[in-house]
Amino acid sequence: MSARRALAVRRIGWTAAAVVALLVAALLSFAVGARSIAPSAVFDALLNGGTSDDARVVTEMRVPRTLIAVMVGAALALAGTVTQGITRNPIADPAILGISQGASVGVVIAIAFAGTHTLGGYIWFGFVGAALASVAVYAIASRGRGGATPVKLALGGAAINALLAAVTTGILSVKAATLDEFRFWQVGSVAGRDAEIVSQVWPFMVVGVVLVAMAARGLDALALGDDMATGLGQNVAAIRITGGIGATVLTGAGVAAAGPIAFIGLAVPHIARALVGTDHRWVLPLAALLGPTMLLVADVVGRVVLPPGEIPAGVTTALIGVPFLVALVRRKAVPA
Repeated sequence: MSARRALAVRRIGWTAAAVVALLVAALLSFAVGARSIAPSAVFDALLNGGTSDDARVVTEMRVPRTLIAVMVGAALALAGTVTQGITRNPIADPAILGISQGASVGVVIAIAFAGTHTLGGYIWFGFVGAALASVAVYAIASRGRGGATPVKLALGGAAINALLAAVTTGILSVKAATLDEFRFWQVGSVAGRDAEIVSQVWPFMVVGVVLVAMAARGLDALALGDDMATGLGQNVAAIRITGGIGATVLTGAGVAAAGPIAFIGLAVPHIARALVGTDHRWVLPLAALLGPTMLLVADVVGRVVLPPGEIPAGVTTALIGVPFLVALVRRKAVPA
């Protein structure tokens, strides 16, 4: 078997395995919780509906929660993959461009000054905050010689992050009631999300996925360096703008819906590249499958560790993801 064919078989195999893992994680999300539901009852509720207590728990509570986890996990994983690609920084995640912190400021303003106290209201303020923060970072990085280079993007993101963190802390220090409400959003969770949140998030997901897909081939060229990418006929600025907007849309929607869930955007791209190589036409789809799987598993684990309470998914993602990333680093499986 030729090396190229072996690589194709490997990529197809890992992608298929990721699909199966995502389906299993979704089934666990439907079945496991404070009220355990048999798989047969889950399938019956999904296919036939029903008015039993089990059916109502599945259709009214766990289906929206699972859909939000799938969309947020995919959004953060795709955004992290693109962010690492456009900055050529292996430790980059959506927070490096100020997107997550921008969403946090938007939510704080919504609670403290706009009188918004629902998740549906947070979405719009969080998304606008993320978008404005990303635009500010790119505006700073694009000034001067060389345009928006990876180093300037990282430095601009660090500066905006520090500024927005100070703004958030300043507001919370004088608005005690805001702090009490904001901390539940800030920890990151998919609990309590309903179908309304799903309907608000999916249009942004579609737009973000399309933009990310448009930038996929350019990200491969960009990995060789700006000069080489230009020599291959790629428009470096267009790639960074398209990928950056896609990452902003995905992260803004994901963070606004579920809070700043950490680690998925950092770890999942490395895991995907270790499994299928560096071709973004394979890395991006695999990341879109692994991200939701990690978030769903983290959410399920959080439900059963300390019953009858729950550990938010934003906490358990790090506990689950860190061992994977450490193992990859120790085996030197993470591409340079």
